[in-house]
Amino acid sequence: MKKFNWRKWCDDFVLAGKGIMLATREKRFWAGFVPAFLAFGTLINLLSGGFSKFELMGALGFPQSLQIIWSALIGTFGIQMVFSEWLFGFLIAILQGALIGLIVLLWKKKREQNAANMQKAGIVAGLIALGAGCPTCGTTLLTPLLGAIFSTGSFAVAGVISGVVTGAAVLIAVLSLKRLGLETYVIIVNEKYLAKKAKGKVE
Repeated sequence: MKKFNWRKWCDDFVLAGKGIMLATREKRFWAGFVPAFLAFGTLINLLSGGFSKFELMGALGFPQSLQIIWSALIGTFGIQMVFSEWLFGFLIAILQGALIGLIVLLWKKKREQNAANMQKAGIVAGLIALGAGCPTCGTTLLTPLLGAIFSTGSFAVAGVISGVVTGAAVLIAVLSLKRLGLETYVIIVNEKYLAKKAKGKVE
């Protein structure tokens, strides 16, 4: 059995981090990041108490529902939120926004380069997005469901399972970021190299 190379694994994370930093200099990254961050942050806050806020929105009607959505949106930035509860949701929204931002950037760059495997790359990117999923949303939806199955005295069990699912989902998201960050680093560095070569600065 081949021995796992920890050094290479760590180096890949470093390069992925550099790729993400390079991506933040691109407008297309922010075009994907900002809407995704706001959307997931709002959804996380809406689902923080299960389906109760959606039930309340259904009972109140459209104008009052907008106020609830607005409160969830500004809650993404910690406004009127308990710090310990806000921090985790904020980090998850950042993580998910970065994933979407990288996918948008990679898709645009591969489209511009007119790569032969562009169609295949687009499918892979879509699968990565689905695989990364929404770490918090899936978990938050799971908690009220399990709460309905278990008795009130056993609700702690739902919390434990929810925590396990959250941890697994976050791990998948981080590994997806590593993969996308690496690909971003390779494409941007290669793009800069070709640009310099075209100007005659590289032999």
